[in-house]
Amino acid sequence: MGAEVSIADMVDALDAASNEMSGYVNRLTGEVRTVMHQELLFAEEEADPDMPKWQQDAVASAREVLQSKDWLELPSKLDIHEWDIMDRFGGSLPRQQQTEVREAIRGSGAFRNFKRTIRRLGIEDAWFTFKRQELGALARRWLEEHGLQPAEAAQPSVELAKARGR
Repeated sequence: MGAEVSIADMVDALDAASNEMSGYVNRLTGEVRTVMHQELLFAEEEADPDMPKWQQDAVASAREVLQSKDWLELPSKLDIHEWDIMDRFGGSLPRQQQTEVREAIRGSGAFRNFKRTIRRLGIEDAWFTFKRQELGALARRWLEEHGLQPAEAAQPSVELAKARGR
């Protein structure tokens, strides 16, 4: 069996997935790393000595990911299907809240309406917990598919996740 990978680190990387950032796992060490897409583009070019030190470090990290077959890309934002997770969350609620949440995610502005609705209903903490559990399940399936072992550690608290803006 492959390296152990922190489920909490994977959940953080999956939660951060966006149009500008992707997550990667090193199949040998189990390290989880997030990389900005712009840094990946810079990594394909010749090093720019005029870049600030922090950016040179980030580009070097991205270059390492690109140049090694040891790094596996995690599911992208499109692979995660957050709308489906929101719908399943709605389905897990008592009938009145279920109706309101599921109506909020229909039509345009679904994500904005969902956030507004869960705030109004006072169920944001329940959403963050549900989403992290769903991402954890996705992480475990992905690890199994790639022959890696989940390292179960205490999940960061919902309050920590909220403080991070998730």
